Amino acid sequence: MTERAASSCLAGQGANGRTLLAGEPLGRIGTMVVRLACSAAEIEAAQEVRYRVFREELGNRAVAAGMQDRRDADRFDDVCDHLLVMDTSLEGPDHRRIVGTYRLLRQESASAAGGFYSSDEFELDRLVARHPHLRFLELGRSCVLPDYRSKRTIELLWQGIWAYVNHYDIGVMTGCASFHGTVPAAHAEALSFLAHNCSAEGAWRVPAVARRHHPMDLMPTEAVNARSALAAMPPLIKGYLRLGAKIGDGCVIDHDFGTTDVFIVLPVETISARYINYYGAEAQRFAA
Repeated sequence: MTERAASSCLAGQGANGRTLLAGEPLGRIGTMVVRLACSAAEIEAAQEVRYRVFREELGNRAVAAGMQDRRDADRFDDVCDHLLVMDTSLEGPDHRRIVGTYRLLRQESASAAGGFYSSDEFELDRLVARHPHLRFLELGRSCVLPDYRSKRTIELLWQGIWAYVNHYDIGVMTGCASFHGTVPAAHAEALSFLAHNCSAEGAWRVPAVARRHHPMDLMPTEAVNARSALAAMPPLIKGYLRLGAKIGDGCVIDHDFGTTDVFIVLPVETISARYINYYGAEAQRFAA
């Protein structure tokens, strides 16, 4: 953990000139609260939650190969903000109340780190270059402990993300989302639905890097049943689609993490009005 991550409790000054304190609430539902990590202990606790989900539950090899102390960590953690969902009804210090986490990498921080995490799989840098007047935010490492995988927890995460997006005047949200397993054909209908109906086009098109590109249109349009395709999709991807997200060109097999990855492109201006109205009140309340 670097000195920056260990000592900083400031997420930074936003477009409104206000400094967002990393420990202040960005949303609350009952005993659950969402906020940014404020200390090295909280970041390390979030990495432990990621380890429990990615390694112990899903068996991802990348964690086993690169981790010590039962934490999922990489070089990007030190330049990211870490969104935390905490259950305040649990006993112990705050860092032991973390039940869910999301990693947030702003464009200026990515530049300091030498690029975005997703750039190893998708041509994100070219997308950013085509939109020089928009601020990009990469979301990743999303996970929630099994007992807390509910609509309420997902809503809290999005309350936090929306407050953060508004604070920093983010124009585009991006990031990888995953299907479990490394055989795209096992998800042929869902991937084909995405390819035929949800592809990012024109200036928003983002292909997988050529050496890792796998086709997604594995079934013809007429063979895809939309209802069963959507039912087979991971909840995170369905959540993005409800907000109005589009999908990159091609999928990528991540053998270390045991996943088939697709790329999410979500310009803020295209988010459905009903979701802006739904989350906007909380964003205004907590990050005005």
